[in-house]
Amino acid sequence: MRRSDIVVIGGSAAGIPAALTARQFYPEHSVLLIRREPQALVPCGIPYIFGAIGSTEADLIPDAMLQNAGIDLLVDEVTSIDRQREALATAGGEEIGYRRLVLGVGSQPVVPPIPGADKGNVFAIRKDVPYIERMLAAFDRASKLVIAGCGFIGVELAEENRRERGLEVTIVEMLEHCLEQNYDLEFAQTAEEMLRGEGIEILTNTTVEEIEGNERAERVRLSDGRTLPADVVVLALGATANSDLARRAGLAIGPLGGILVNRYQQTSDEHIFAAGDCAEKVSFFDGRPSPQKLASIATTEARIAGANLFALQRANPGTIGVYSTILGGKAFASAGLTERAARLAGYQVITGQAEAINRHPGCMPGGMSLRVKLVFDAATRIVLGGQVMGAESGGEMVNAISACIQQRMTADDIALFQAGSHPGLTASPITYQLVAAAEAAIATWLKERQATPAPV
Repeated sequence: MRRSDIVVIGGSAAGIPAALTARQFYPEHSVLLIRREPQALVPCGIPYIFGAIGSTEADLIPDAMLQNAGIDLLVDEVTSIDRQREALATAGGEEIGYRRLVLGVGSQPVVPPIPGADKGNVFAIRKDVPYIERMLAAFDRASKLVIAGCGFIGVELAEENRRERGLEVTIVEMLEHCLEQNYDLEFAQTAEEMLRGEGIEILTNTTVEEIEGNERAERVRLSDGRTLPADVVVLALGATANSDLARRAGLAIGPLGGILVNRYQQTSDEHIFAAGDCAEKVSFFDGRPSPQKLASIATTEARIAGANLFALQRANPGTIGVYSTILGGKAFASAGLTERAARLAGYQVITGQAEAINRHPGCMPGGMSLRVKLVFDAATRIVLGGQVMGAESGGEMVNAISACIQQRMTADDIALFQAGSHPGLTASPITYQLVAAAEAAIATWLKERQATPAPV
């Protein structure tokens, strides 16, 4: 039986950083990474295979980073885990022993029981090179694309195929607005305006009821009675945790179907850890189960798991949720709770917004408006979330907001944020959007306090 001190199953956003972190913290131990796929795709880059980058080869994670770190790689599928013997069996007939095991086996797309979903030219987004190649071939022959789901994958795939391939694209969304779960109304509506301005049709408050056609998709029938012609249909309706391997091994499964872990990413077996989409998550804000699945979350959990294999050194504070995309050359990004989500969670909130050119003076080359909205708990003035829209630098601004959330900074803390500035790189320090949005929230708080009669 082959043995390795540390075995990591999965070679994507969780598996690779888990293996690299294990190698860094425990250089004396052997590390083996096992993945099913001969080639691993960059998950966030998949929508851009259909447009900007143009091929699966351009979106591959290089194996060199594993080789350079002295991590062994086995391309095979793990079929079972024997916890008593601390051994794995693979589809290729290997038996591999371990001292510590990390499960980073990811997720699979949700495919609801829609009649016709099994027809040709109906796809979900799978992290599999041959599958994506089949999608590319189908898109090359298509002229009309219908996408079910207006989340990040849906809007990115829509824009790439409209702009780069010239397809007629329709997005079908069950909610009232695109990206509604991640942005407040004013941000979601602007995103929709950008998409419609590029010729993408958006149909909200409706769902796909049936995919019609003979062997291949030809039409999509909606719940509101409309019928759309379609050469290709993509189901972009979320993902579900790959927890079957863990379940068969007798590991505990969480309420949302992921592998149950503690804040050290340990499963119900102290020698087995889980990270990424396959692992159950809890919210940073209230500790309740969270359905969020992001590559950024996966890498964080992987770095926690990899560090804790033989000594508990890192703890997971919970999922904040940091999202970003770019539509029509404009960044849309969010971190933490939207105003709507905060109110639904029971918070009394105050908000502040600021908008300014991301250069100073505004006539500097590359200047573009950047808008920031911050959401605070009115009782403590601790930041709960933020949203950014405009200049591409918003992708990094939202990361700064995430750091503020994780450190539980108050509006006053952010108002005193010491930000570096340069005419060609940032807004003026006088109008720096993060600071100005916090000051706007403080102004609202002061007005509300002054308007409230003092207790007698």
